[in-house]
Parts: sequence; C-alpha cells; structure tokens
Amino acid sequence: MPPAGPPTPRGYRPRVSTDSGGAPYDAVLMDAVADLGGALRGLVDASVRTSVPAAELSAVAAVVREVTGRLGAEVRPPGRLSVLDDPVQFRRVYNPVTGLGSAVAPPLRLREEPGGVVGEAVFGLAYEGPPGYLHGGMSGLVMDQVLGAATIRAGLWGMTARLELDYRRPVPLDTPVVCRARVTEAGGRKSVVTGTIAPADEPDRPLVEARAVFVLPREELRAEYFAQVTDASGRHAPPSRPTDATAPGSGE
Repeated sequence: MPPAGPPTPRGYRPRVSTDSGGAPYDAVLMDAVADLGGALRGLVDASVRTSVPAAELSAVAAVVREVTGRLGAEVRPPGRLSVLDDPVQFRRVYNPVTGLGSAVAPPLRLREEPGGVVGEAVFGLAYEGPPGYLHGGMSGLVMDQVLGAATIRAGLWGMTARLELDYRRPVPLDTPVVCRARVTEAGGRKSVVTGTIAPADEPDRPLVEARAVFVLPREELRAEYFAQVTDASGRHAPPSRPTDATAPGSGE
C-alpha cells in the first residue's frame, strides 16, 4: 500500500462543481491539478528548448527530484482511477492527449460539432519528429483519441482494433491545428471512424488523414480486461464504457 499523504488541511471544504453531464467533482482539487499540469507542461517545453549551461541543468535536475519526492508521497497504482475521473462522463484528467493534469498532453480540447467532434491544439518541441514537425507516432496517438471520442459522441463505443494513417504533409510545430472525426459506418459490435489533422487556418487542407475500426469486446473479455479497475477508494469499479475520451466542460 502506498504511503499516506499529508492530512487534509484543517477547515478545508471541497467546492463541488458538476460537469456538463451532471457528474460532481471537487473544483478546488480540479483547479490545482490543472495548475500543476500546466506548470509541468511548461517545464517539459522549457527542458527541450533550453540552452543553459551544464551546471544550471544539474541544479534544476536536483530541484525537480526534490519536487518529485513530494508528489510521490501518495500515489495510485495502474488501474485505480483518480478521484477526479469519471469514465462514464469521459472525464480523465491525466489522459495523455486531453488531460489538463497531464504533463505530456498538448492538451487537445475536444468538443462536439454536427456529425462528429473537433479539437484544437498546438504541438510544441517536445513532440518533434523531423526537425520542426510533429512526430508521426504522436499523430497516431492524437487521432486514436479523436476518433474514439467521435465514436462515443455517436452513442457507440469500443476498443481500437485497427488504426490507419495517411501522412499527406508534415504537421508543423508551434502552429495551431484542428482535428476532426466522425463515424462513417456502424453495425453490430463494429464502428468505422474517419478524421483529419489540418492547419487551423486551412481546416479543409488535411495534413494527416486517419481511419479506425473500433470493436466492442465480448462481455467475457470486457470482464477480463477491466477486472482490476477500481475507483479512487480502491473499490472495484469497472467502467461501463472503457474509454478515456474527455467531455467538454468536465475539467479536461
């Protein structure tokens, strides 16, 4: 069992808010998670852009290790949801694409649009593949998330069975881009979804085109896959929708 964290500050009272689906969460904690996530993203970005001398790098590394120790005072194991997470409402604050609490998320802000979903992001130097451009694998990560979100918004869900990408042109860094997706076929346990990444100022000129097949696992497989999932208290709580898409207005 991980060590206990610091006690709740005396007099602290959660300020409960609700997302667009009505699911409650501690707004004070949400603000703190988002604040830390933003600070960490700034640190990651600075760390890959910096040209300071070696001595300064070593000094900063010591500070980061000290802070890491403070955050490690209380941790959760894989499969245990954060107290702020609600998979049914698609609220996952540490999602690596949309999570405001994640140091590695751009983050991508997703919202519904007629017929699908759309999101905007700016990819910094931490995601570089070819010099000045987005790593191709990052395009796959982002589009898997966007295509999955479109599936859920259509009232469907499943797990990624196939993901195909066509790279038309490289995606530039430090440049606003728009990601779109919509369901094109659905039947039985299978959904087919297509989407694009394009410059925000030229949304009809795709840089990356994606197509995915999502399949709803059979009931016995879902039970196996999510047997170890628990809520923040450690109570077994397998998601009714095994997804990590993020709902607009839910603190993503």
